[in-house]
Amino acid sequence: MSTGFAISETDLLQSTQTYGAAKRNLSTSGKALSVAGKTYPQGIGVHAVSEVPVSVEPTAKRFQGLVGMDDTSVREAKGEAQFRILSGSAILWTSPIMKTGSPAVPFDIQVPPGARKLYLQVDDLGNNAYDHANWIDLRWGKEAQASDVKATAKTKPQTLNGKDFGITPDVTTDQSAAFRKALDALRAAPGSTLTLAKGTYHFHHTGALKRHFHASNHDQPIWQPVSLPLVDLTKTTIDANGSLFLFHGQVQPMLIQDTRELTIKNLALDYVHPPDSQSTITKVTPEFYEMSIDQQQYPHKVENGWITFTGEGWEKPDGTHGIVFDGKTKEIVAGTSDYGYRGKLTLVSPGHYRVEKNIQKDGIKAGDTITMRHGWDRPHPGCVLYRAVDTQLVNFSIHSSHGMALVAQRSENIHLKGGGVFPRPGTGRNFSAGADATHFSNCKGKIITENCLYEGMMDDAINVHATCLRIEKKINKHTIRCRYVHGQAYGFETFLPGETLRFIQAKWLTPRNPCKVKSVAWIDNKNLLLTLDTPIPDDLGKGDAVENADWFPSVHFKNNIVRNNRARGSLFTTPHPVVIENNTFETIAGSAILLAGDANGWYESGACHDVLIRNNIFKNNLTSRFQFTEAIISIFPEVPDLKTQTEFYHRKVRIENNRFETFDVPLLFAISTKGIQFNNNSIRYNSQYPAWNRAPFIFRRCADIQISNNKVKNAPRPWDKASSLKLQLTPEKEIQWR
Repeated sequence: MSTGFAISETDLLQSTQTYGAAKRNLSTSGKALSVAGKTYPQGIGVHAVSEVPVSVEPTAKRFQGLVGMDDTSVREAKGEAQFRILSGSAILWTSPIMKTGSPAVPFDIQVPPGARKLYLQVDDLGNNAYDHANWIDLRWGKEAQASDVKATAKTKPQTLNGKDFGITPDVTTDQSAAFRKALDALRAAPGSTLTLAKGTYHFHHTGALKRHFHASNHDQPIWQPVSLPLVDLTKTTIDANGSLFLFHGQVQPMLIQDTRELTIKNLALDYVHPPDSQSTITKVTPEFYEMSIDQQQYPHKVENGWITFTGEGWEKPDGTHGIVFDGKTKEIVAGTSDYGYRGKLTLVSPGHYRVEKNIQKDGIKAGDTITMRHGWDRPHPGCVLYRAVDTQLVNFSIHSSHGMALVAQRSENIHLKGGGVFPRPGTGRNFSAGADATHFSNCKGKIITENCLYEGMMDDAINVHATCLRIEKKINKHTIRCRYVHGQAYGFETFLPGETLRFIQAKWLTPRNPCKVKSVAWIDNKNLLLTLDTPIPDDLGKGDAVENADWFPSVHFKNNIVRNNRARGSLFTTPHPVVIENNTFETIAGSAILLAGDANGWYESGACHDVLIRNNIFKNNLTSRFQFTEAIISIFPEVPDLKTQTEFYHRKVRIENNRFETFDVPLLFAISTKGIQFNNNSIRYNSQYPAWNRAPFIFRRCADIQISNNKVKNAPRPWDKASSLKLQLTPEKEIQWR
């Protein structure tokens, strides 16, 4: 017995494809579903490459249907593709290679035990020639086959041991297949725990599972090769007992998707050959410097006058800029920022090179190290949380990553406790993540990060924001066409029907007119149509933006150490309460804390309404300059027209009972903020780094500011209102100084 199939609106909107958009009961071109001259009334029309998540009907035992190339592909007569059906961790069915004009091919698969989702993929096989593809005549089978009965029996929660699935520590062979078998068992038994023997486990790129999705703030490769697909799991715990997972090649180590109540404990992730490399400076003169590169840790060769690094299945020419770390203190050498270290290269001996460039003038010396960045690419995050609810990562560490270490998007309630992102002890590295340590995009609920170490990453320890979309056109009084603007942030769902949309008047970043979304229709992976339940105000339109007012989190960032990293220590853009307490921010090259927001560049929105910064230690931050880093604490929304702005973007920022140990740099910079308190802080100045010689407080169009009861030692200028303030578009009467 079978029942009809109808893909839900949510599943359809969460689908992804490289061209156009998936359609219900129509081809992706909008015509009737047609394969080999036969039309079908029901199914899903897509374009390769694509992936469609399908919610499993609770009573379903089997999934059945047909696949084929849509007859619109005849225009090119070259269309071909391959269809796959996946559970969260396994390929359940693969079609033959389907060509234009070929008859539809049937499938009939068992729904795996415990599966709440299936994932329908179409692979273009590198062809991408008018690859319109159809999933047709889909239905759920209610009766199990004889071979299914045992497999679909109800399974109770249990404790599973990795060795029972063949997961073997301390060997270099690929553990991907064995680990995925364990994931199948965990999915079948919600509430179960998988324990691993402590050891080192290896995962190779050849064993990765191909997935198609868009990770926020990253490059967008067509396929993400995922080693550990922790997908569609419920009330699951994985305890690695202090193990290290080592990854070979260009892979995304971990994907946590469509999960509920997942806990991971006592695990560290790293690469055998990390995506950046490191050289040690051995000699410095005004004419040249010499450096050594460990060939075993960072395999490389010399070609075209410079160094190309190699790994398992990849090679990458070294980039033009890197980060220089002090060999003793491990901090970024002051004033070097993104440092250009190239010059004429001469081989001195194997792994030892002379470079004709004067780095001595920039304070760089023998013993310092250069993180040689292989370009600015961000292909694969270390771990992605996507549509994950109630996730706990306990003593979970990431030591290197091709992009950000951890990205969470469209996820709810995330707790990081212990661990963090930092160079793996014993490797001699000074660098960790290739970008942010943690990044939370379009999340809600509570984000808690506590007792973590964030060190040596190439960007922020934490970045929390929403993604706003630019309005391209008013279609009618209820409908707008919107676009994802930033080239690294598109393709993931930002709005679903029934959620709350809020306009942003881009000229002033003014939040406006919340309303409900009635319908969403993708045009392609960067453009969509939104229909709203109320008329669009006449003064809003092209160039303004929209954000989802339902998907903002509160944040508690406490008892963490952030040190020796590029760019910024932390970045928060959310209207819900943010508490930053009992942390140490030490020798960060840029600002320790940034509150941002824009609708004209990054398109990262979320005006802060309640931020508490208390009981933190700020030690010698802002040793270099990066985007938006105007002070140790920088409040820098990008407002195109401050002069005519009538409202304030951020409000209620309290900075109290903190300890600043700093050279002469601004303490606080703020734009368009109302309700700032800087009270009861301790500031001790030193001369360990070059002075900026700027006022400690800089305000641009701010109001209701209180600066009181602060204890200051060794101040480089009188600590009074006249000497300590630089005001722009901010009347002096707005400052209460005590």
